[in-house]
Amino acid sequence: MTFKVRFAPSPTGMMHIGNARMALINYLYAKKEGGTFLLRVDDTDQERSKPEYEKAIKDAMNWLGLSWDEEERQSERMDRYEEVFEDLKSKGLVYDCYETPEELEYMRKRLRSRGKPPIYDRSALELTEEAKDKLKAEGRQAHWRFKLPDGDIQWTDLVQGEKTFKSENLADPVIRRADGTFLYMMPSAIDDIDLAVTHVLRGEDHVSNTAVQIAMFKVLNDGNFPAFAHLPLLSGTEGEKLSKRKGSMSLAEMQEDGLEAMSVTSLLAHLGTSENIEAVDNMEALVASFDIGSFGRGTPKFDFKELERLNAKLIHDMDWATASARLDLEGADEAFWEAVRPNLSRVKDAADWAAIVFGQVEPKIEDADFTAKAMAVLPEGDWDDTTWKTWTNAVKEATGAKGKGLFMPLRQALTGMDHGPELGVLLPLLGREKVEARLKGETA
Repeated sequence: MTFKVRFAPSPTGMMHIGNARMALINYLYAKKEGGTFLLRVDDTDQERSKPEYEKAIKDAMNWLGLSWDEEERQSERMDRYEEVFEDLKSKGLVYDCYETPEELEYMRKRLRSRGKPPIYDRSALELTEEAKDKLKAEGRQAHWRFKLPDGDIQWTDLVQGEKTFKSENLADPVIRRADGTFLYMMPSAIDDIDLAVTHVLRGEDHVSNTAVQIAMFKVLNDGNFPAFAHLPLLSGTEGEKLSKRKGSMSLAEMQEDGLEAMSVTSLLAHLGTSENIEAVDNMEALVASFDIGSFGRGTPKFDFKELERLNAKLIHDMDWATASARLDLEGADEAFWEAVRPNLSRVKDAADWAAIVFGQVEPKIEDADFTAKAMAVLPEGDWDDTTWKTWTNAVKEATGAKGKGLFMPLRQALTGMDHGPELGVLLPLLGREKVEARLKGETA
């Protein structure tokens, strides 16, 4: 058996952290098992599916390093779905229904009030052809349901263990809308069969869908169905549902923000497992450490601060060869990078330091007497990471200034700004000549 998994996004919005986690887990599992990673674009929702969303999803996957081996799109398989639907119809395994959404909601409320599960009562099966013709004459269009077989639906989940659903507690799923379009359930099962998907890894919100789809597999595929794994969905740090306000940025926003792709994958690969979460700078290491059995049933908490920590660690360990390929900074060299990288949270932040070290700065001098006294006590000899403290102690002694009154005039003179890079690191990079010029108020 050839191992194959699939990631099946709907291009109806941007790719967010929860989607990225499922894409990554599928990718790592495929690579760990030497199998195939299929990207299936679930674009049957013609009204909401947009090319720009599909592009954004693919761009995010490429940024994360999740290259796919095969690609399919559901919109190009409609004839196949139609063929299977007609076959099910001829066998009496699907049936037409004519209730309005309002009638269905009333039915559910009535069942709840009687303490019964709010599932469809199959009343459409009692309709005569004459009754159907009357409903059609009223302008009603049929939607179609798959008739679930009697008995238990069982499988062994790779994360949740033994699962059992009783058919009488499940509603026959609507598989085709009144407008003729197919819903997710049946096309997905058909695709998994036709495309030889062996393992389906997805969120635990799909568990009941899996029970329904296994019933479909039994009809469509002689009882054979893929292995399933349902992972708990991500939450915020307090267990709350992720939202944009709680840090659930799209992957495009994360990339634009300057986050490292490997910080995202380092976090997501082991979030919700018993493994330690550490910054890893290559995908091969994540593949080697992947174990589907390490995922627990507890809700994993996505903490943006943890992502920031991993991101900073990757940058602090990044060598000049890697950084220089991503920076176009005139004058910057390995010595510059080695000095500034411990102070960066994003690679792009190095540009702020380079602008001050190698660019032209117009000093802000509000007290020329103060800066003159500061220049007079500049330390002699070679400058290093101790020079700033030595110098500021001398300036304090010479001027009596302290706190903000000591540090702010020096920052404004050397950088032209009220805030910015750490001056203790900056001073040796600037050098005596440039520091003296800026203390004199010269653009340098």
